[in-house]
Amino acid sequence: MSTIEPEEVSRLQAYMQKVYRHDGIALKMREKAEDSVEVIINGEFIGIIYKDEEDGDTSYNFNMAILDIDLQESA
Repeated sequence: MSTIEPEEVSRLQAYMQKVYRHDGIALKMREKAEDSVEVIINGEFIGIIYKDEEDGDTSYNFNMAILDIDLQESA
């Protein structure tokens, strides 16, 4: 398991805010999982970023579920 360190969380949050041009994005450490952080926009949970280390390379995978009911509400 790959542990996300607090300084990584800060860098990831700054990256997400820059890429999506949204200062309301915040990352929060998870209580029971050290390999991922919660992604929150304006106080609302939207997904999880997982850290993956393989063959000496590190990547971060953003996983966001979109419910069909959410699509109906936005139409």
